[in-house]
Amino acid sequence: MEISEWNSQVRRGILEFCILLLISGNPRYGYELVTLLNKWEPLAITEGTLYPLLRRMLKENYLESFWQESESGPPRKYYSLTDAGRMLMHDMSAEWGKFAAAIHQIQLHRGDEA
Repeated sequence: MEISEWNSQVRRGILEFCILLLISGNPRYGYELVTLLNKWEPLAITEGTLYPLLRRMLKENYLESFWQESESGPPRKYYSLTDAGRMLMHDMSAEWGKFAAAIHQIQLHRGDEA
């Protein structure tokens, strides 16, 4: 497996979590999410990747959306968390903590025998 393929698999698994985290503080519109995620190179995303993910999360009832007028252009579609989305984000946070702790332990003890 090449590192680019591994990165792609890891990113697919965590992008939804990152989107939930970003939306949890304030409702956000799509392009705003793209801009925010692009601040962190490993999480950089295109609109072509983001919008299908947002549509799926809406369909699964993790997000809800509403339109709001914009001061600089057409109205924007904002996304916010539903109760189910907030619960999923909390569950993902707990699981992420477990993964991170386990990987850290493996890194510390990789030379040790089990």
